[in-house]
Amino acid sequence: MVEKKTGSEEKKLSRRDFLRNTSILAGGAVLGTGLLAGCSEGAAKDTPAPATQTWDYEADVVVIGLGGAGASAAIEAYDAGAKVLVIEKQAEKAHYPNTRMSGGVWHNPDPMGDRAARVEYIKAMMSGENIPWKSEGEQEHVSAEMAEMFADGIMNVENFLMTQAPDLDPAGMAPGGEASFPMFPKFKEAKYGKTISTRYKDFQNADSKVPAYERPKEQKSAGEAFYWALVEEGIKGKRPEIQILFSTPAKRLIQGENGEIRGVIATQGDKEIKVKAKRGVVLSSGGYEYNLPMRRAFLEGPGVTGWGFYGSPDNTGDGIEMAILVGSGLVKVAKAASRIESAFPYGKNWDEKGLKMGSNTSVTSSKNSVIVDNFGKRYTDEHIITDSTRPYRYQFYKEAVHYDLLTMNYPRIPSWIIFDETRRASSPVVSTTGSTVGYGFLPWSKDNLDAIERGWILKADTLEELAEKIKADPENRELIDTQTLIDNVKRFNEWCAVGEDKDFGRTPATMGPVEKPPFYAMKLYPGGPNTKGGIDANAKREALDWNAKPIPRLYTAGEISSVFKFTYQAGGNLTECIVCGRVAGKNAAGLTPWS
Repeated sequence: MVEKKTGSEEKKLSRRDFLRNTSILAGGAVLGTGLLAGCSEGAAKDTPAPATQTWDYEADVVVIGLGGAGASAAIEAYDAGAKVLVIEKQAEKAHYPNTRMSGGVWHNPDPMGDRAARVEYIKAMMSGENIPWKSEGEQEHVSAEMAEMFADGIMNVENFLMTQAPDLDPAGMAPGGEASFPMFPKFKEAKYGKTISTRYKDFQNADSKVPAYERPKEQKSAGEAFYWALVEEGIKGKRPEIQILFSTPAKRLIQGENGEIRGVIATQGDKEIKVKAKRGVVLSSGGYEYNLPMRRAFLEGPGVTGWGFYGSPDNTGDGIEMAILVGSGLVKVAKAASRIESAFPYGKNWDEKGLKMGSNTSVTSSKNSVIVDNFGKRYTDEHIITDSTRPYRYQFYKEAVHYDLLTMNYPRIPSWIIFDETRRASSPVVSTTGSTVGYGFLPWSKDNLDAIERGWILKADTLEELAEKIKADPENRELIDTQTLIDNVKRFNEWCAVGEDKDFGRTPATMGPVEKPPFYAMKLYPGGPNTKGGIDANAKREALDWNAKPIPRLYTAGEISSVFKFTYQAGGNLTECIVCGRVAGKNAAGLTPWS
């Protein structure tokens, strides 16, 4: 006789049980080609049981993804006595993870700050349940222990970096700067600041005409320096025994009978390889910025066509997919470190998926420019988007995805930055030293003329003509009203003349009239460097199932499982790369090998 499960017993079914029972684990469904589409060919069901596996490689700890988090995990696991192998999707000569393309800023609180206060401030950023006006926390099941872990780990980031690369400039990493959220608990007592930027001592003599990734070590700065310290010096220089398999995309995790992770299936060219992880696997393969089905499923508003990211185009959610297929739970997957940025129809992801490539857009709060919605109406203080002294810039995407109930429309996707000839001629309107332009993923000329010729920037002799060109763009959906645009630019110019923005309070130093023809318009979308939502994980950086139970021998760190689920202070991603990467690597190395 078959026993009938009670209601309480039924509720104990884990996500992994559900996936197994519905053949998703057996079918090995691929999110990139059909989000949890069910059983498919080439499935994990053809993989032999771990006891009978033939392994192509083996190590104690296998790290998937070699950005800042993966590098930190590999270093820590190696220093703990483990044999470490890293699987990296990108080719070695074109290895440009988000870490490398970043601004190189990370959090470095004043050591004189109060530790208990630091814990409370961190908890507010991570989850928010200790904020009086917050209705509920974002991840209350793990935030208390994570804040404790982070409050200690963050104080060792500078020393960890300097240990890898003693030639780094200590002045660039000195504790200081203002924390972003003065309304959070214990703001003053925590003294929670951020660095200036990671850099080597001769960074000031770098030739601006030489791309950051081609400069000598002594002249590197920003994300390039951060990456160089960890990967080139910390791993390749000081720990050459750590094996790195470049051009080797990870595809699936191998699970034992009790659900523990035993290894990884990856590909090298046309060959499938199996990598044994005797102690544990660390997933640090980045977010899902360029995964079309995940963007459609998780991002607010028109996630496919209406967003743009300026990090690595190889961030396609591979690790999130692999984790889901072994039962991992997800947390706040829509969260992103995002503002409003330009994005363009260019590159492999555009050709194959229709996903625009973003760029770090420096023009958004510069003089002689103003931002309007699809109707031609100004709606914000533009300086919020880039002002690091205020807490809102990495939450500005929430403004961009505003939904108009009466028209059932997203009037600010895209938004339009309107600027004049003075601004066009002064400097590039996107960052050319880092991000997608700086690393050669997007072409851009310093005078902006190349983008005008490509049609990425619209040009007109009058605002009336510019409005007509905006209207002709399919993404405007013929919403622009010419007189509204003219009136809003005129009103902004009037505030510039009196030195006070009486509509939105824009910082006067950033204001300058839009008055010298020709006039220009460029589309802006919600977006930024990366997504933050993904795999659920605890303070030990164990990946958790849907019941918040650890998946044995699976750890995670970095953007794929960011700790910052409520809000984000600039530099948070690089900070958690080291703090959480080290914890994941150390804990994975500390496990007893399976036989």
